[in-house]
Amino acid sequence: MKIAIYPGSFDPITKGHLDILKNAAGIFDKVIIAVAHNGQKKGFLSVEERVKLIKASIQHLDNVEVDTFEGLTIEYAKRIGAEVLIRGLRAVSDFEYEMQLSQTNSALCDDIKTVFLTTKPKYNFISSSTIKEILNNNGDISKFVPEPVYEYLTKKKGNV
Repeated sequence: MKIAIYPGSFDPITKGHLDILKNAAGIFDKVIIAVAHNGQKKGFLSVEERVKLIKASIQHLDNVEVDTFEGLTIEYAKRIGAEVLIRGLRAVSDFEYEMQLSQTNSALCDDIKTVFLTTKPKYNFISSSTIKEILNNNGDISKFVPEPVYEYLTKKKGNV
């Protein structure tokens, strides 16, 4: 069984993330969305909230699971037996950073490969930071996030 992990903060998960995830789920036997927990950073949403929202957003994907981890992604991948790291690319500007990250991970463990997947063009501009900015300025995020995320964030913000 070929296991891939899709690591990130997913703070919050977007339709772009889901597009990458759907593609990965069609390629690999099992995909684990690995939500990074960084105790030194205050997230927009707690790790628990992110996991809950991701689970609600991926119910239609049978071979996808959600987990959390702390520390180096490559160490987490080794620990769970993953062979592949999924990294999403929205635009060319993402590539340099992602390539450096991939090469660093390869230097740490050459057995785990990185696969880059791109989003559909309609999701190229969507980022979690953009979602937070729109939400904090009372804008409509419904086009950019899965329905469970939209409902949760608008209730949390008090806009509903």
